[in-house]
Amino acid sequence: MLNFTHTELTIRAERWLVNSVGCNFAFRELGSFSSEIPDSIGWRDGWVSHLVECKTSRSDFLTDRKKWFRRRPEMGMGMYRYMLCPKDLIKPDEVPESWGLLYCLPKIIKKIKKPISQTRNINAEMTLLTSALRRVHIRGDLQKIYDMTAIAEAVNE
Repeated sequence: MLNFTHTELTIRAERWLVNSVGCNFAFRELGSFSSEIPDSIGWRDGWVSHLVECKTSRSDFLTDRKKWFRRRPEMGMGMYRYMLCPKDLIKPDEVPESWGLLYCLPKIIKKIKKPISQTRNINAEMTLLTSALRRVHIRGDLQKIYDMTAIAEAVNE
């Protein structure tokens, strides 16, 4: 089995969300006032959220089940939710109901099980997005969102 650090998995998940799922943007390990800190989360089509939880060990996977927002799935983030782990660390029948499963291989992320859309905590997602935008504002970069030249250049890269 390949060994990946948790950070390596979150970086790979963030890239996968943008490059393979088609998310317009994604975050990794971004905390907010919400109690859930997603390993990676992204949005596409303006409102469809995809959450990736990264697991490097069986104990981490088993501990994750005890989180209160896992026991009450409607309180968790992500319309579509995935577990990402090294190959064979988690079996498809072990992931929570409606979750997908991804295996991290040396060069690709392979979808093993497709997730099913589920009710999500939109308030928690909005808190996360607001927190991210607030950080942009505090750093003095908010004005950049109005610069259409920079946006056009970024889109064309």
